[in-house]
Amino acid sequence: MAALEFSGTLEPSDPIENAVLIIGQLKHLSKLRFEDIQCKFGSRVDAETFSACVSSLHPSPTDQCSLWLNSATIAALPLKCSRHNTPSRCHSLTKLVKSGLAGGQEYIVIVCERENAFASGLAVARALPLYSAKSGSHNNTARKVTVEFIVMEGDQIVTLSKEELDCVRSVADGVRLAAKIVDMPCSEMNVDHFLQEIIEVGRQLGITPKIISGEELAHKGFGGIYGVGKAAVVPPALAVLSHVVPNSTETIAWVGKGIVYDTGGLCIKTKTGMCGMKRDCGGAAAILGAFKAAVKLGFSETLHAVFCLADNAVGPLAQRPDDIVYMYSGRTVEINNTDAEGRLVLADGVAYAVKDLRSDIIVDMATLTGAQGIATGKYHASILTNNDKLEELCVKVGRSSGDLVHPVPFTPELHLPEFSSAIADMKNSVADRGNAQVSCAGLFIMSHLGQDYPGAWLHVDIASPVYSGERATGYGVGLLTAFFGDRSLNPLLRLVGPNGLVNNGTAMEEDEEDGPKRLKLN
Repeated sequence: MAALEFSGTLEPSDPIENAVLIIGQLKHLSKLRFEDIQCKFGSRVDAETFSACVSSLHPSPTDQCSLWLNSATIAALPLKCSRHNTPSRCHSLTKLVKSGLAGGQEYIVIVCERENAFASGLAVARALPLYSAKSGSHNNTARKVTVEFIVMEGDQIVTLSKEELDCVRSVADGVRLAAKIVDMPCSEMNVDHFLQEIIEVGRQLGITPKIISGEELAHKGFGGIYGVGKAAVVPPALAVLSHVVPNSTETIAWVGKGIVYDTGGLCIKTKTGMCGMKRDCGGAAAILGAFKAAVKLGFSETLHAVFCLADNAVGPLAQRPDDIVYMYSGRTVEINNTDAEGRLVLADGVAYAVKDLRSDIIVDMATLTGAQGIATGKYHASILTNNDKLEELCVKVGRSSGDLVHPVPFTPELHLPEFSSAIADMKNSVADRGNAQVSCAGLFIMSHLGQDYPGAWLHVDIASPVYSGERATGYGVGLLTAFFGDRSLNPLLRLVGPNGLVNNGTAMEEDEEDGPKRLKLN
């Protein structure tokens, strides 16, 4: 486990003691003078060597050159960036950092434009996971990685402010927290363990969470969450962290799927299909990391984080196909697939966000469908929303934050009939698995908001982006904090959020005289 720090200036170092990796786009590296970076080399690298290395870089898609042995390296990010990619090239940046880490106390110098500092900093955080069960991993307390930014404005170098560095630091911490939770096995991250993480975040923020668990869920009508988790040794729970702002103009709820392990229930998964199901809590983990960062950075409106936690286990008490579930929304659901459990817990969560929290904007985030990876791939989450402006903005913020998204069809009139039931209001799994599964799963959740819900709803399916290889990515933390960046006074969060995108044609409005610009949803 490595400590991660961020700085807006370069600290003198010597590669014989502290390895240094310099990363940037070639157009920025080419403008860098040797004098700008000389303090990182001690006396090991001269101006001629530095210039020759930069000139030798021909990224396809990336390239790197050793300046001094393997302890001083310069690397170039891809030249090209398509319209559905992030201009920060942060996915390539993460790969370069992973391959270039040397251990001990080392430096990563990122050369970029100000608007890419946020995504670039989070890219480094993804390369430095907190969890490891390898023997001896906890003894490496001396390891420290310091990220130093060289920010280019034209041919000039400017410095990130303390507030901007605080933003990168807080959100990067949230990314690493979310990734840690997703990486941990259920033996170490069951529902109770997850609740302890929520309680600890609440303690740091001065917030006491509301927790409803076990039989109390059944008594209060949370049939979706209770039914999914009732067979597990550790009972299911609904937990809520609330950042309440007096006289706020809106109430926002983030609802996360927290299935700490998904066997599939009685519709059990295959022995190979079950591996990796510790990651099924990725939506709730992202919301916890994002909530912590957003509140620390000064969220100006009332914000609730709702965690729907359960272990979808097999046992004598397990939910059966053909069972009828009485949901918190008041609707009834006939179970035809116990492995379509995420939508059940989220449906209770969003219904609570409407009925009890009176939320104007609801975002649910989940590792919901295997079909998501087929629909939009490993890098882009699938989004579904009842608001076209929300959809447009989310795509743009995805590019600025590095957490990419892409819309799937929103046509309730065509897809909700897939859940038709002869004896209940609906079934929980589609009749035709070839008919837009990602859209259908999201619409199941939306149907529990109530037909007269006047607010904005956004569903984010992160099943594939939540991990890369065998490691969690912390996906979703950057997206959520940036997406609501106009509710923050932090200048960098506002730059990568809606306020910074105002010049790209997104409809915005002023909340108050001289107040922050907000997305106009109506």
